[in-house]
Amino acid sequence: MTIDLPLVSVIIPFYNCGYINQAIESVLLQTYPNIEIIVVDDGSSTNIELLEPYLSEIAYYQKPNGGVASALNHGLKYASGEYTVWLSSDDLFDKHKIERQIYFMIQKGLTISFTNFNIIDENNEITQFNVGKAFVDEMEVLQTMRSFNPINGCTVMMSKKVQERIGYFDETLKYAQDYDYWIRIALAYPIHYLHATLTNYRVHDKMGSIRHSFDQRQEFHMVRDKYSEAINQFLEEKGYAQNE
Repeated sequence: MTIDLPLVSVIIPFYNCGYINQAIESVLLQTYPNIEIIVVDDGSSTNIELLEPYLSEIAYYQKPNGGVASALNHGLKYASGEYTVWLSSDDLFDKHKIERQIYFMIQKGLTISFTNFNIIDENNEITQFNVGKAFVDEMEVLQTMRSFNPINGCTVMMSKKVQERIGYFDETLKYAQDYDYWIRIALAYPIHYLHATLTNYRVHDKMGSIRHSFDQRQEFHMVRDKYSEAINQFLEEKGYAQNE
């Protein structure tokens, strides 16, 4: 297959994370050649030295601490790529992640897609395979969003057109900024599922979702309730009953 190779921007929010070097390495090892790496330092005070070997290979931006949404938005403002992906500083990409996903999107003319993922531990050992739900079509994705967030943000690839239309992540949200964003997108664009496992999501004791699980659940319920009526109305207009 011969196609032009569009630039893909990889945005890595970084805050005191001891795995940041491994995240960057997983991007540098990608089989897809046309990538820019944007690391947004969200006010880190530790582990900054782990970035030093990569400063010639990344675009490095520092900002005051503001949370994941603000770091992602900061990265989006500097992203030059026709497509954008997000990698958490403690997660890893399979080396074929960008190549497989961008070809899938180009071949089908898609604006946004996501994949399945594995869970890894502190030592990069896979503890659970294919953790995400597999989807038949984009309407099933939106139906699922009425109950929970089925999309791991680090499995997403989206065209720059999406961000230009939808805008940025909601910086008032500390934990559910991705859930909010995917719903906003899904009400405007079909979100397609690539049945492949191309990201390793790290679960460890220091991750925020474990330390702040109560606040995370509260914010999730707030976002779910905020969009419930809009999702149901959208599905009804498309001919999908609420109990499907």
